[in-house]
Amino acid sequence: MAMVSIKDVAAHAGVSPGTVSNVLNRPGKVAPATRERVEAAIDELGFVRHGSASTLRAGHSRTIGLSVIDIGNPFFTEVAAGVEDVASEVGYAVILGNSAGSVDKEDRNLRVLAEHRVRGVLITPSGEDPARLDRLRGHGISVVLVDHPAHRPDQCAVAVDDVAGGRAAVAHLLSRGARSVAYVTGPLTIRQCVERREGAKAALRAAGLDPGDLVVAEAATMTARSGEKAAADLIARGLPEAVFCANDLLALGVLRALLRSGVRVPEDVALIGYDDIDFAAASTVSLSSMRQPTYQLGRIATELLLDECANPETHAHQHIMFQPELVARESTQ
Repeated sequence: MAMVSIKDVAAHAGVSPGTVSNVLNRPGKVAPATRERVEAAIDELGFVRHGSASTLRAGHSRTIGLSVIDIGNPFFTEVAAGVEDVASEVGYAVILGNSAGSVDKEDRNLRVLAEHRVRGVLITPSGEDPARLDRLRGHGISVVLVDHPAHRPDQCAVAVDDVAGGRAAVAHLLSRGARSVAYVTGPLTIRQCVERREGAKAALRAAGLDPGDLVVAEAATMTARSGEKAAADLIARGLPEAVFCANDLLALGVLRALLRSGVRVPEDVALIGYDDIDFAAASTVSLSSMRQPTYQLGRIATELLLDECANPETHAHQHIMFQPELVARESTQ
């Protein structure tokens, strides 16, 4: 079957090929009635635009990139859902890259995105070197940080206050009577892990306790399996009265290991996680957690990115910082 062309659509709709091109690329310039007639012709004929050809002409594609540090974490799955929903609403596709926390892998992914002439990139960076992202911007690719604050005025960012989240989590544990606290974290090369630790120390300091007494158990990965291993280490060293985990996957692994060892939660050890993923409420002992507006992070970051792509001269860069919300459940009650 021969491919349907723009000329075929134009003849079927009774308009010029230029009008069809405007409907595909600049629909706001076409009168609603004409646009509906062209869209009907597109549907009836089964027309599919030649994406690579339009990319060569325009210098960019109708795609954006999303680079995250751990797609296995439900937090980033929910962020991606917000990104994809906004992109889909305006006819964009999303190319997903998972850095797994590796700067080298992230750089490879970013090169691929640049080669595909994406309009923009949403990224939770694995490293703090701004030159890497400046190279993208030098190619005319807009960049918005997701779950990461910006430290410069010419950069959009959407993030959550992780210091405040760590402080609220440990303050909640202390309010339940705990006086010894452990912090189970992923690699302390990850900004979120560091800032949540600083918040935990701030809560101890505010309660008149020594922040240096915070027991830190650093895991290689932020997974349930790593949480189990961290719990085994804590049991061997002597359990504290409470455990704060840098994400819910770690906390669910800690919970599983504690229960398997006969440790009661929360009677013997209170436990709180971070992110409030769906599994948190459904665990054997429902997990207290710090809730983040995960889906909204993805949506708002994408809206900022697309606005910057469409209006590079007038776009106003924004730094949006959300506050996490404590969700108390059985594991701390």
